[in-house]
Amino acid sequence: MNRGRKKIANPETARRILAAAEGVFAEHGLAGARTDEIARTARVNKAMLYYYFESKEHLHRAVFENLFKQASRMIEAEMPANASARQIILAFVDGYFAFRVAYPNYARLMQQLMMESPEECRRVAREYFRQGYEELTRAIRQGIARGEFHRANPAHTVINILAMIVFYFSGAPVHSVLLGKDALKPQTVAEHKRAVVDLLEHGLFRSFRRAG
Repeated sequence: MNRGRKKIANPETARRILAAAEGVFAEHGLAGARTDEIARTARVNKAMLYYYFESKEHLHRAVFENLFKQASRMIEAEMPANASARQIILAFVDGYFAFRVAYPNYARLMQQLMMESPEECRRVAREYFRQGYEELTRAIRQGIARGEFHRANPAHTVINILAMIVFYFSGAPVHSVLLGKDALKPQTVAEHKRAVVDLLEHGLFRSFRRAG
């Protein structure tokens, strides 16, 4: 889905603009971001920026669309063919952790969106999050029905899995203080990921053997 983006003549230029905009929007928000700074960071002039993206608002939306595309790609890369319910849940955890590590600006961008544009945030949830949420919910229902998972509320279990990952990255400055080390260092992130999987192994899955 590429609303807000014109036909791209040079994908590399578009990628530079998106990367620059991601950083500037994360730092200043939509209202505070200046297209001059985005263009300068991307090493293009403003006319070129507007050639690819019609307005600052369209560029902001395109940044999110690109991030959602990358998240889907990284999760799908972890998903085995004909995945079991257990493999679906673990592949999501693996892929989503990889995405959050690779795109650290995402936490700030989503926080800003929720605070500044609640209606846009609801649109994003409907268009980009609902399908994945429903797929995970179906996987949990399937696992329960087959006796592979403990009985649980599938809808809230998915939200809890998301929260264990999302809140960790969103609250990283606080978690760094509590843990006594940088919460975003690769080793610390890996520790938290193992802790999330351990909770799933003991709280949701009936057998304590890591799939895959």
